[in-house]
Amino acid sequence: MNVTTTPIEGLLIIEPRVFPDDRGYFYESYNKQKYVPAGITVDFVQDNESSSSKGTLRGLHAQAPPFGQGKLVRVTQGSVIDVAIDIRKGSPTYGQHFKIKLSAENKLQFWIPEGFLHGFYTLEDDTVFTYKITNFYDKVSEIGAKITDEALGIDWGVDFGDDIKLSPKDEVLPDFKDFVSPF
Repeated sequence: MNVTTTPIEGLLIIEPRVFPDDRGYFYESYNKQKYVPAGITVDFVQDNESSSSKGTLRGLHAQAPPFGQGKLVRVTQGSVIDVAIDIRKGSPTYGQHFKIKLSAENKLQFWIPEGFLHGFYTLEDDTVFTYKITNFYDKVSEIGAKITDEALGIDWGVDFGDDIKLSPKDEVLPDFKDFVSPF
């Protein structure tokens, strides 16, 4: 696999080695022995999967310590624009985001350690998004910021006047300027 760093310390792009043949393809979606040298030394405790229709915005979410979660995310069907925002106090990139297109076609994975808000926008119907996480879900520890906050400067490639789909929970998250990071 090939691991690429991003301009924001801690965020990694993982490109698995794919073995195609006339039957299809094979690749290891996770092998701890290969991720440890890349600096991903965590233990994953849960796998999650969501399915979304085109035009769905999910996020920006995280969990506060001691229930913070690292996430190894990928798309197994369809495609998304995936975003992580640094919320680590004292980080030189605090408040900055990194954006990547993940798709079933490119098979890229994105490592998002604790200390980041995370969200995505689906580009196709029936998009399936999967993620391995390092801590169990804890409702009381949920934190987030409004994914549509234009002050974040995220170019989602969509006009928010269009028909986007947000959960009621995501609609009432605070703007980033009002977000208080616990990290």
